[in-house]
Amino acid sequence: MRFPFCLYHQLLHTLLSIAYSMHYICRLNYKKGEIVELEIHDFAFGGKGIHRMQTEQGNYIIFVLNALPGQVVKAKIQKKRKRYAEARLVAVLKRSELEETQVFQSISGAPYITLPIKQQQTFKTAAVMDLFQKFAAIENPVALYDEFINSPNTFHYRNKMEYSFSVIRHDLNSDQEKDDFGLGFKRTGTWWKVENLDSDSGMFDEQLENELHKIRLWLQETKLPAWHPPKKEGFFRHLVVRKSFSENELLINLVTSSEGIDQFNKIAFKDYLIELLGNRLAGYIHTVNDDVADRAKLDNGPSGLIWGKDRINENILGLNFEISMQSFFQTNPKSAEKLYSKVIEYATESSNLEGQVIMDLFCGTGTIGQIIASQIPTAQVIGVDIVESAISNAKKNAKKNGLNGINWFAADVGKFLSEHPNYKGRIDTIILDPPRAGIAPKTLQKVIALGANRLIYVSCNPATQARDIAVLTSNGYELVKFSLVDQFPHTGHIESIGAFKKITLELDENSSNFMP
Repeated sequence: MRFPFCLYHQLLHTLLSIAYSMHYICRLNYKKGEIVELEIHDFAFGGKGIHRMQTEQGNYIIFVLNALPGQVVKAKIQKKRKRYAEARLVAVLKRSELEETQVFQSISGAPYITLPIKQQQTFKTAAVMDLFQKFAAIENPVALYDEFINSPNTFHYRNKMEYSFSVIRHDLNSDQEKDDFGLGFKRTGTWWKVENLDSDSGMFDEQLENELHKIRLWLQETKLPAWHPPKKEGFFRHLVVRKSFSENELLINLVTSSEGIDQFNKIAFKDYLIELLGNRLAGYIHTVNDDVADRAKLDNGPSGLIWGKDRINENILGLNFEISMQSFFQTNPKSAEKLYSKVIEYATESSNLEGQVIMDLFCGTGTIGQIIASQIPTAQVIGVDIVESAISNAKKNAKKNGLNGINWFAADVGKFLSEHPNYKGRIDTIILDPPRAGIAPKTLQKVIALGANRLIYVSCNPATQARDIAVLTSNGYELVKFSLVDQFPHTGHIESIGAFKKITLELDENSSNFMP
């Protein structure tokens, strides 16, 4: 008896369907730590490439940090959920057609340097629009979009760089791990091994990075060992360099342990740095850090100035700022000028701030507050930040710039607002510039309770800003407009500045909700 063709076709279709389903079931059965090969299809906020897999339940997404659309990559699964997984980039197997060849040495801190800057900006803008629509509940964020502010310098824009030593080096030619004396950047996804920086990365100072291999060889000849991260032992740990763009100077901090410090000739190293950098060397500091924690602040520990000065100067919009090795300061000062100018524009475009109270929260070294005070002398500026050293620097810089009318407070922002209720109803404008984690919910409620007419919210993390926008909107503040600032070209980071105005809320008689 011959098998009916229609039944054969139906059986074949069923078997193929089962095989197709099993194929994806197997592919979805990833384990943490597994290395997989993926094609990247799209770009998400924070520099995450997206790999989409079609399943019977819909799209399954794998996010791969620092991967680009069009690349085929090896990635290590780090987290797995029902509808998505997160992975880290291990290696690029095939480059994207969007990429271009660069003359700079590739480093983990500039994953998109081969991507044309306009394409980077397109990806970043689209990712923020998607965030604001999904998490800030803004139906059409494009309608509120003001402008994309480019970094004046897309290469060599950083004013600080931290290089790591390790006896475990990843060789870029052989793609193998070696026992050696390494100085450069941690290899992507590792904390124990470095890749030597032998030439300019395109991100920091061209001369310094082209000479860094000479510094490495000089230190290696001392016979003192580089740090061994797994064993938590060794001598050389980090080389931290700050740069002044306005004075074209470099401040260098060599961070070591105390193990064998008596055998290290600090003066000879000073002489070598002067020979190498000439009058560009502003100063040389030596810090002893015996903290075994790899993620601890690099320059924790006692520091001594060996030669020169312990700080550099930078000029922002006509104001001078002294920057010590420990100070927080904008990493891209030329772009920061544009960011601050946009903040001032938003703060002043809808009202006259003469004589008004302006509060600069999370003020750091007080750059924004000082710029406002210099441009609007009669404004009453209040600066608040939890870091005492930052407030100390803010006071010194303000005095240096002849701005004596600013009130500075070293305090937790939330506690400060609770302890100073006298400002409630008196503040015209609040400038918010919180850390990447955004504003703590209780602190944000205290900010809202102050009743300022306007808020200018500067964020280095639009994801947390989107969350806070939703809270502000439900509590009587309307987002009027926002701009994006490309402070960090060739990375997944982008800054956002939002201008909010206070609106009148009325209580809905049929519920406990406030309605605009």
